[in-house]
Amino acid sequence: MARPTKTESEKLTERVAFRVTLATKNEYELRLAKSGLSKSDFFRECVMTDRTEIIVPAPVTGDMRESLRLLSNIANNCNQIAHALNIANQAGLISDALVETVLSKVSALLETAKSQRK
Repeated sequence: MARPTKTESEKLTERVAFRVTLATKNEYELRLAKSGLSKSDFFRECVMTDRTEIIVPAPVTGDMRESLRLLSNIANNCNQIAHALNIANQAGLISDALVETVLSKVSALLETAKSQRK
């Protein structure tokens, strides 16, 4: 006996495709194998029964963008200070002790910046 013909509204006529990383594909295939469903049935089941958990990242605000820009500038300045210290130290213009002192102060500033972020 043949299967009953589907109505127009029941026919699966639309195709959905997307790209993923290899790691995501491997995870997907692992879950798919555990489910025992076909690829199509697996996705339909997940989406239509709302068993998906989608984590939407918070939108980047203007303040956040400005903070990131300033943090990037600070990091660049710290790198320039460290570079200048290294060159001066190698040329014998400043002592190892002075380099250590300045670098410890820069590290303390970075730690303060990290603690403010939390």
